[in-house]
Amino acid sequence: MGVFSNPLRSRENRTGRLPKYEQLSPLRTKGRLSNDDDDYYSSDDESEDYSTSSSPSAKSSRQTSGSLSSAAMMLPKRALATARRPRTHLYRFPNRIIRYLCLGLLTFMVVMIMSLVRASHVENKMIIEGKVEKKPDPPPVWESFGFIQRYYGGVRSIVAPSKYIPSYPRSSDELPLDQLDINTTVTTTSEDGKDDAVRRAVPKSKEFIDHPGSIFVTKPEKMNECFIDKDNKVRVPPIRYLEGRPQGFPQHVEGSYDLLNLPEDICYERFGRYAPYGFGYSVPAGGLGIGEHGEKEGSDAVWEKTPQVDWRQVDWADAQRRCYQSNNERFKPMPPKTPAARGFFVDEPAQNATLVTRDPLDNLEPGAKATQSDTKADQEQKPKEKMSRTAVVIRVWDEYNWREEDIMNVRSVISELALASGGRYDVHLLVQIKNDAAHPVWADHEVYERRIKERIPEEFRGLVTLWTETQMLSLYQGIFDLYTRGPDLPVHGVYRGLTMAMQYFGYQHPEYDFYWSWEMDIRYTGHYYDLFSKMENWGKEQPRKGMWERNSRFYIPSVHGSWEDFRQMARVQSEMGTDGADNVWKNIPGAKPKENQDPTKITRGEKTIWGPERPTNEDDWFEIENDPKPPTTYEKDKYTWGVGEEADYIAFNPIFDPEGTTWLLSEDITGYNKNNRDEPMPPRRAHIITASRMSRRLLMTMHRETAFKKHFAFPEMWPVTVAFQHGYKAVFAPHPMYVDREWPTEYLAQVLNGGKNGASGGARTAVFGQREHNLRGLSWFYNSGFAPNLYRRWLGLKVNNDGGEEFEKTEDLSKDGSSVGQMRGGEGRMCLPPMLIHPVKGVDIPVEKIPEETTESVPESDPNA
Repeated sequence: MGVFSNPLRSRENRTGRLPKYEQLSPLRTKGRLSNDDDDYYSSDDESEDYSTSSSPSAKSSRQTSGSLSSAAMMLPKRALATARRPRTHLYRFPNRIIRYLCLGLLTFMVVMIMSLVRASHVENKMIIEGKVEKKPDPPPVWESFGFIQRYYGGVRSIVAPSKYIPSYPRSSDELPLDQLDINTTVTTTSEDGKDDAVRRAVPKSKEFIDHPGSIFVTKPEKMNECFIDKDNKVRVPPIRYLEGRPQGFPQHVEGSYDLLNLPEDICYERFGRYAPYGFGYSVPAGGLGIGEHGEKEGSDAVWEKTPQVDWRQVDWADAQRRCYQSNNERFKPMPPKTPAARGFFVDEPAQNATLVTRDPLDNLEPGAKATQSDTKADQEQKPKEKMSRTAVVIRVWDEYNWREEDIMNVRSVISELALASGGRYDVHLLVQIKNDAAHPVWADHEVYERRIKERIPEEFRGLVTLWTETQMLSLYQGIFDLYTRGPDLPVHGVYRGLTMAMQYFGYQHPEYDFYWSWEMDIRYTGHYYDLFSKMENWGKEQPRKGMWERNSRFYIPSVHGSWEDFRQMARVQSEMGTDGADNVWKNIPGAKPKENQDPTKITRGEKTIWGPERPTNEDDWFEIENDPKPPTTYEKDKYTWGVGEEADYIAFNPIFDPEGTTWLLSEDITGYNKNNRDEPMPPRRAHIITASRMSRRLLMTMHRETAFKKHFAFPEMWPVTVAFQHGYKAVFAPHPMYVDREWPTEYLAQVLNGGKNGASGGARTAVFGQREHNLRGLSWFYNSGFAPNLYRRWLGLKVNNDGGEEFEKTEDLSKDGSSVGQMRGGEGRMCLPPMLIHPVKGVDIPVEKIPEETTESVPESDPNA
């Protein structure tokens, strides 16, 4: 017995019952070999027992001891089982515990998902409510460009056009700005022989009506002069300009003076522009009491020929009426008035029951009747084309705070359009009543008149036409409201339904062939009649071929070249297409064409607009019988169709395709496809800023289509969409625009015309929508920051602590002139070329205080004396 022997195993010499050797059958052996359990229960100890203590069986009598021993040696230790390693099994949890674990894991996942959903909902709500501090977006690229400072040069730095050098845009081979000759002093020799530096004198101003490029010289008209008073004695002093520009004044970046035939080599300072309308003299003298301080040298030239006007007793409605009556032979016969729905009135004369003209002959003097009849007889002998008349409708609301600057601006509009044109234009005020529940103007005519007297300056009260949102709701019933901007901005409201008021105004005034929709926050530094008439003439001469393609692009002369080059570029881009973000995956190898599309005809180009663009559903067509139709095909036309035709719509910004853009109101159009939004959107166009000119044909089509077909769209999309669908003539007049920073002009052109195929719209990359911030530096855009600042500086006011009286009068040598804030000043008051500026709101100019009349106080007597 060894040290490592097993005490539980029998000794070899111990007598006992020995195991018998049984010869297993092959089948049994095979079964045992295939049974894994045998391996599991087998052990090395058992194998050892079989090998040491086995003996021959008693039943095997035929076996001898020798054979037995030899057989024992031939047998394996475990003859019926293969040698395999035993399996190891991990501990297995009971099923009950597994079920609890799975249930807990599932509960945790559900709770986690619900928590994430709730957290997302709460965060979105906080973002909408503005309670989450959003990580600021990176500043736009244009903020890295420097400001242009030479806008704020003064009248003492004006140079002749031949010596004028613009500070922007400049190429690399031109002199830098700091080397320009911008001096406010000149060297003179005094009596003692020494050279003295003295300030340059302000150039002498001239009357604009005598300028060689003004409309009064280029296209003079025979007309009777119009006066302000009934006695025909008080004239409006003409506005005055200065020859040249301040040295270094930037050039316009968009539009063209030459195209519109506007004067480019002149500029206006504030006295020459607004002194005729009450700027610069006191209230007791009939002025506005503003502009009496600051740099004024040379301002008295305004009244050299015409004295100051006392504006306190002016009635503009009466002045316009008298101006028309003195020139009525120049215009088309007055059409009948639109009848008022008043019903039967027994004491009304029979002739008044019919439609009468605005100025009936019965109201004229007998001599005037004879003169008018004689005039008609002369016209029959010498037939002459009569002129159309135009209404200029300025929109405002009853709670508007009229400031002195607003008054002088409206005076300039009426004087320069209505009076200077000899009655060709009439100016109206279309005033919205904000709260017609508190002021029931339609229920009581006294309330109507009282509200006008309470809120409108006396001189303009006769020009007012009131309107309310509830009035538009009653006129244009049945329009399906999409509530595009929420329930607080309904389709009949002033924000989304502004053109409804214009439509109804046009219906009530058939005496006009055209209507300018104007705004109170628009300013023009030049002469209004010169601007309007030249824009109308330019629109009349434009051909229809390629019209919509040109309309959709900004014209940048420094990049696009001449207008002819620009026109051809627009045609090539539209017909051939350009590579852009919206079509970068077109025409790539292996791309599958759309259904029912010929693979050989896939192109980046777009459909050429030639004639009306009808809605896809014929049920949406409305009164198309008289729509213009092309006289020939697009290819055969030689840019002749449309030349000499008055434009139905004149816009001040590109007319773009809103489809695919990020403009928030691109789908604010209702009444089409039975308001089924699953159908394709109707063809449409848009124009940012509602200021425009509309023909009566267009305005009445809009009116009838809204009233009878229930079609309508956002005010900046509805007029031009109707023109687009009916084939009316619409043009974008490229008036000069200025920019406040030193944009690289090539980059500026890419940004402004970054839409589909080089246009300003039609794709997500268009400038209109999320990229409108790039337009804030222009002198004309609805949210421009540059325009109001430039205008205030021009009036002599301080902006961001820059400018003002001291800046105009005194040169600060401590400043280096490297930026706007570092300008030295001393150049006098600013001088701007003719340019449209928008928006200009709430300009507060210091007003002279009217001294109160002092009366001697009489001491009371003592009754006890």
